[in-house]
This record gives sequence, structure tokens and C-alpha cells, in this order.
Amino acid sequence: MDLEKLIVVTPGIRSGKPCIAGTRITVYDILEYLAGGMTEQQILDDFPALRSEHIKATLAFAAQRERNLAA
Repeated sequence: MDLEKLIVVTPGIRSGKPCIAGTRITVYDILEYLAGGMTEQQILDDFPALRSEHIKATLAFAAQRERNLAA
């Protein structure tokens, strides 16, 4: 999975937070939805611009950041 193509940081969009490419949906938004109990399918239904690979990329991105913090 090529995270750099799926998750981007663009200054001036959502204060430079990591977003799903081509959207203004942040990694944090998706993580919050999942933590709040939404299923992947519910998120995809609510945000037609998202695909399943975006949810997986979000989780991989968060895991990578956590690994970097622990190092």
C-alpha cells in the first residue's frame, strides 16, 4: 500500500493535517468515526469519496506514526 498516494499533507487544507488525497477528510476524522463505533461500511456510505483502501491506509498511517513515536 502506497500511503503517500492515499494520505497527503497540504498546507492550508485542514491546517496541514494528514488528509485522504483529493478530499478534506482527515486521518483523525476517520479514526474518530471508527473509535465512536461506526463501521467501515457506515463511513463509506456517509462519505462517497472514500474507498475501503482509504480506511486501511488510515489505520496503517496511524500504526506507522505510533511505531515512530515508540522508537
